[in-house]
Amino acid sequence: MTKRPYLTLTILITVLIAVAVQFAPSLIQKADINPPATAYSRAQGDTTKIEVPCSNEHPEWRQAQVIDGVEIAAAPSCEPDNPYDVAASVKGTNNISMATLMQSNLAQDALVMGEDVDHDGDPDVIHLKLEVVEFNGASPDGDYFINTYNIAPGIQPGLWAYAPKSSGMALKNFSSREARPFLRAPSPTIRVEQGDKVYITLENTHYLPHTIHLHGVDHAWQNSKGEDNDGVEEHPVYPGKSHTYEIQPRHTGTMLYHCHVQTAQHMMMGLTGMFVIEENQPNNWVQTFNVGAGQVRHPSVAVKKSYSQEYDLLYQSIDKKLAAIIQSATDPRLIANNMGRDYNMTESFENYFLLNGHSFPYTLRDAMIVAGENEAIKLRVANVQRSQVALHIHGHKATITAMDGVEQAPSQQITRDVFDIATAQRIDLHLQTANDGLHSYGPGLWMFHDHVPTGTTTDGVEPGGNMAILAYKQLIDEQGMPKHHEQMMGEIFDKDYYAKKQPFWQQSDYAAVFGDVALISPDVKRLVIFGLLVGIIVGLLIVLMMVYKRRQQS
Repeated sequence: MTKRPYLTLTILITVLIAVAVQFAPSLIQKADINPPATAYSRAQGDTTKIEVPCSNEHPEWRQAQVIDGVEIAAAPSCEPDNPYDVAASVKGTNNISMATLMQSNLAQDALVMGEDVDHDGDPDVIHLKLEVVEFNGASPDGDYFINTYNIAPGIQPGLWAYAPKSSGMALKNFSSREARPFLRAPSPTIRVEQGDKVYITLENTHYLPHTIHLHGVDHAWQNSKGEDNDGVEEHPVYPGKSHTYEIQPRHTGTMLYHCHVQTAQHMMMGLTGMFVIEENQPNNWVQTFNVGAGQVRHPSVAVKKSYSQEYDLLYQSIDKKLAAIIQSATDPRLIANNMGRDYNMTESFENYFLLNGHSFPYTLRDAMIVAGENEAIKLRVANVQRSQVALHIHGHKATITAMDGVEQAPSQQITRDVFDIATAQRIDLHLQTANDGLHSYGPGLWMFHDHVPTGTTTDGVEPGGNMAILAYKQLIDEQGMPKHHEQMMGEIFDKDYYAKKQPFWQQSDYAAVFGDVALISPDVKRLVIFGLLVGIIVGLLIVLMMVYKRRQQS
């Protein structure tokens, strides 16, 4: 065979390759004049991952009521505190009926009220007991979390909290892994009266050492036994042990309590809460535990003289890398090593921002401020997250009356709409709803949130974080949820949204504009031509190789 056929085949193959390249499909196909359609993300209309905004499990708890002589204010929010817990927190577990104790969650010795030393009609010797509870930690029995607690739809970071000593099991029921509602974040606000002799016992049922440091609270350095009374790291309460701290505070105000063992890690894991010392008044039975913070349903005598309502607002944050440590191991040695030596707090991030133990939209269930017109409302605000909080209340300007538990002189009581609160700092606010253009702009569903931009995000997703609403009563429904937000509810209570699988405007009229972009249909004609050309080229190469091989053999 002459060389001419080889040359011809080579030229033909080269030409075919050049043509095939022109028809080769690209990895990214550009749209033509008409862009691709918007894809509806939820396959076949699946709504199983959308939560009901309000479970409405205990509507009877919202009512104003009297239990064992304790007046409990109405709480119109979706998930109010159990009123029997409130009654027990006011009278003590030793001064209520067995029926009330059984309907509360407190252990029989969780809160014991002693004698009336100053004979003014209320107890002055208080014994209370706290435990440490773990949420969303790894289970030794399988590859799942135990004592689950969602801070937002589908979000379960590892978390700790102090809790009043409770009765019964930690789970909601025998067939559940979910923590019962009484065991929740944040650590409860603790209230006592000025001059009370208070004994706080930490019964450490957790697997790591902890303490209770009374931050800003008047207390002696040693207790009556000559033992540690400051809750410092040098005197940890080891697992299975207990320790009693003794105080008789002389100064009123909004303070804190927190663990002082590996302080940075343990505080960011959730072991911190508000500690309030109320003014000494006659017949002043204060609400010792405010579980979950939020509305105080039995305000003190002094507060009721000046305010119609009182709320505790606790801001905290979580680093998901730190939180994951208790989800990746069950051996205390591994957890202690990872948390104390491998984990570097200086390289940490704040991924989750919580108000009273929840992130938006769960803050709509139990962290709203529900107000009427012409009210005076007391807000106690504490920042226990790592970064500063810039609290901004839409439609209102509040007045700072105290900082770090110290009452401000009238000339220093500044009225403003943004309040800078440093880490571990507390402020008391006087919020007025008088529609005068200064203190209030009128009724509405007014957002209040951290104006540091990250504060309203949940692991980078917005809206989220510590966003909540100051809602006027006429603008909430019978379940305590804000009206005029029906369409938004189906979007923000979607687990896929916070898992970053759903666009925000997935159900609105603009879903086609802002939804996910669908895949572009392939150019079938182009693919067929490319396939034929490649086939011809491969065939010609085979023929060329066979001819060459035959010639070599001849």
